[in-house]
Amino acid sequence: MEQAVRTVVFADLTGSTGLFESAGNVAATQIVTRCTHALGRHLACAGGRVVKYLGDGVLVLFDDTVAAVQAGAHLQEVLHELASVELRRAALGVKTGIDRGAIVEHDGDCYGDAVNVAARLSDRAQTGETLIGDAVFASLPEPLRIACHSLDRITIKGKAEPMRVWRVDFARTAETTLTTLLDYHELVDGARSVRRIDIDRLDQHVELHADDAALIIGRGEGVGFPVDDPRVSRRHARIEWTGGQCLLTDFSSNGSWVRFVGSAAPVMLRRDTCTLYGEGEIGLGATPDDFTAPTLRFRVIDQG
Repeated sequence: MEQAVRTVVFADLTGSTGLFESAGNVAATQIVTRCTHALGRHLACAGGRVVKYLGDGVLVLFDDTVAAVQAGAHLQEVLHELASVELRRAALGVKTGIDRGAIVEHDGDCYGDAVNVAARLSDRAQTGETLIGDAVFASLPEPLRIACHSLDRITIKGKAEPMRVWRVDFARTAETTLTTLLDYHELVDGARSVRRIDIDRLDQHVELHADDAALIIGRGEGVGFPVDDPRVSRRHARIEWTGGQCLLTDFSSNGSWVRFVGSAAPVMLRRDTCTLYGEGEIGLGATPDDFTAPTLRFRVIDQG
């Protein structure tokens, strides 16, 4: 077996125990499964690889530590995008632990101190919090560290000595000068980051900048990007910038899919949210193997 250094993200739902008591086993299981898979898709869209789902949690590996922290810090927003009545009643939250170190993958699972620490950090986090270990903090660029608040040394089950732990604080508070986790470029050189997504289909072209209103894609009147195809819903999907990330949310009857350049398998969406990055294609209302599907090309530009 070979070891490899990876960043480990462990995300756990909160509030699921009360949900099972109030909604019953069948309905609660459906809701929890939908939520954990939405979290997994969000992390996968950010460059992670889902190792496994664990009841009301998900374990994901990243090569890129910055991408792991950025995606992990926005998981609570993913839950807020799940807009069904049942989810609003459930009041589910998510708490996240992230650590980095040598791990071993074997038979569909992974093992190592970083895996154990990420799970323990998730246990110690409060709802909506992301806690990171010292190895993760040390891997972040200096400006991003400004968005982290030291909790000093805390005792972690299974560790002989207390370890340094940091909480990611990406929202503006009295203690931080950041508006969001991704605004660190402005602190470095005083210049506003260039963030936009270019979307193309046939002779249509739209640029959506970070300070623009959300772009609605669909077949109905008054949408920002019209697609005249019977498989496309009247308000099929929305693309927007929020928290420094570009998000695609599907509202349609037939679903959408995203294929990123360099990724073999597309990400399937049905009333779910996915983070867009790099370049790729968005298919509307048909399966990826249907060459007649209305397809949009996108390119996300994020420059300091």
